[in-house]
Amino acid sequence: MVKTASTMLPLGSPAPDFRLINVDSQEVSLADFSGAPGLLVIFMCNHCPFVIHLAPALAEFAQEYQSKGLAIVGINANDVSKHPDDSPEQMVHEVEKRGYTFPYLFDDTQEVAKAYRAACTPDFFLFDKDHKLVYRGQFDSSRPSLDIPVTGSDLRKACDAVLAGEPVPEEQMPGIGCNIKWKAGSEPEYFNPQGVK
Repeated sequence: MVKTASTMLPLGSPAPDFRLINVDSQEVSLADFSGAPGLLVIFMCNHCPFVIHLAPALAEFAQEYQSKGLAIVGINANDVSKHPDDSPEQMVHEVEKRGYTFPYLFDDTQEVAKAYRAACTPDFFLFDKDHKLVYRGQFDSSRPSLDIPVTGSDLRKACDAVLAGEPVPEEQMPGIGCNIKWKAGSEPEYFNPQGVK
């Protein structure tokens, strides 16, 4: 595990397009979320301790905010040849186990993760109704190694602002997690193998 920080993609960046397969074998694309007041894209996986730490709260968060109209999608881009726990078959079981109510897509080529400059799991990207980036940061300050309750407070504030049509504060704390497991030789130029301190 390499502890890695979000790349903090510039605010205002348009959401890169994607067309990926969901756990139900159906194709899901960015266009499927047009008309929603906001879109949350989460780069995540099954085995990462940082994701596991948030998983129960993330499932509750998703149900709550989807009921308010927020569109949410999870994307797993890990190299499953080295991490079989993250395979599409295991993603199906993960959705059942966690009770995720959002599409959970598999980015086999890792091109979508690179387009978003995703770096870690979990990595959260919140877009407004025009699919412009307004938040890329942590779920909250909780970590597997810290005795801090998981509340989702940082992401909640950002989502509440988007749903209310209000600006999201630009001061944002980067998310921290395991690095995305890139396929050998295809690591993006922004990948920092040293991780973060």
